[in-house]
Amino acid sequence: MKFEKGVAYHIYNQGNNRRQIFLNRDNYFYFLGKMKNIIAPFGDFICYCLMPNHFHLLFRVEHLELPMKMLNVQSKRVDREVSLNDAIGIALRSYTRAINKRNGWSGSLFREETKAKDGCIEEFITVDSRHWNMLDYLSYCFNYIHENPVEAGLVRKAVDWEFSSAKDYAGISLSSFCNLELGRQIVTG
Repeated sequence: MKFEKGVAYHIYNQGNNRRQIFLNRDNYFYFLGKMKNIIAPFGDFICYCLMPNHFHLLFRVEHLELPMKMLNVQSKRVDREVSLNDAIGIALRSYTRAINKRNGWSGSLFREETKAKDGCIEEFITVDSRHWNMLDYLSYCFNYIHENPVEAGLVRKAVDWEFSSAKDYAGISLSSFCNLELGRQIVTG
């Protein structure tokens, strides 16, 4: 994935072979902790949604590289520089190791490549985007991410899904790690 500073990206991945990646409530919280500790230092989470077999993040990049010591991870090489790509890999591998260990599994939990889109809508979201600008795309992604559990039939309203930032924007949760001001700017244009 090629990231640029100041650009927001829709980042997503799913379970290998569409396998479930969150098996219980604690798994969702553990994954969110990984996102906060390892990915958040690189920029701003705008919104997110964790689904049973995949996740979506809308994230604005502020740093392309950071010293490992800035991330909340154990490493023997705390002074080395880590890219956002590296950090995403670290977070997903760390989560995978924990899930595999807990369940006596081995192998990859996630698909090989995490995707990051910055305005070019491809196969995962299918709409005609020829006349869209970046803000239109980000607004679409913001709503798409929050409506994902509704579309999947898991809840009736987006704010009812516990593992999404929709409740943060509705004022239901007071513990958001998303940049709510930035998200509101995107939605209101």
